[in-house]
Amino acid sequence: MDEDTRDKKEGRLKDFPGEVRSKETRKLQARKEGDRSVWFGLGMFGLVGWSVAVPTLAGIAIGIWIDKTWPGPRSWTLMFLVIGVIVGCVNAWYWVKRESRHE
Repeated sequence: MDEDTRDKKEGRLKDFPGEVRSKETRKLQARKEGDRSVWFGLGMFGLVGWSVAVPTLAGIAIGIWIDKTWPGPRSWTLMFLVIGVIVGCVNAWYWVKRESRHE
């Protein structure tokens, strides 16, 4: 066995207790949070979808109302569509970040 192979093997053996510890920690954490199943993932997926869809649709509705009330050269519908998507993405990011802290 050459020296490089031996060094790599020794490095893996030295790190072995750390790997075991991290895997044990993950398994214990997963056992504590047994309620997080496929349904939890689907629910989170739906929450993220609605948190983007609702502000987007609200922005479109506001933009259409402004365009009908005060017609002008610019499309307020398009502007509020973009604003709604941005607000929705920030909202979705907040929910995902909040749930990832609970893990």
